[in-house]
Amino acid sequence: MPVEKAATGSARAQLIADTALALLAERGMRGLTHRAVDEAAGLPLGSTSNQARTRLALLEAAVRRLAHRESEVLGVPGLPGPPAGREALAEAVALALHRSLTGQRALLIARYELALEATRRPELRRIYDSAGRVFREPLTLLMAANGSSDPERHALSLVAWCEGMMFSRVAGSFHTEAPDPGQLHAGVGELLRGMLDG
Repeated sequence: MPVEKAATGSARAQLIADTALALLAERGMRGLTHRAVDEAAGLPLGSTSNQARTRLALLEAAVRRLAHRESEVLGVPGLPGPPAGREALAEAVALALHRSLTGQRALLIARYELALEATRRPELRRIYDSAGRVFREPLTLLMAANGSSDPERHALSLVAWCEGMMFSRVAGSFHTEAPDPGQLHAGVGELLRGMLDG
């Protein structure tokens, strides 16, 4: 499991959350325990319990870390500047999808595990939904900036398309096919034209 060992404090909290995500991807929800995190991270027994006393606390830490890592992959923090024009937006979305599908497959699997668990735990649902707003709100602004007549609805459609593409390529019927950047770009472009030119 490729999780680097770290020291104490916030570095240890990050290590624990990263290890939890790796375990979720590798073993599923049932394989995520405080003891398993300690063992996989090479930490003394009890370290994870000291950091996240309950299972819910451990899941919350995983969700928050997931959002942070996905924002790094997708380039969300701060939005240094919206893509200038529809073509640039299509290129940015396709690039983000390709990065996720080629370098972050395990992270996507962990996200699916957490999403399903959030459907059973209202307290986790709140954390999961709050983390998701970090992605949805900037995308709504980008859709508005690119001429959308209904930015929230169009942002939802784009997110749903991206989610479907990622699931298909990671866990669905197209999981054996390597993602093609050109095909991703063409698909996003078609979707944007259909929404924004309609």
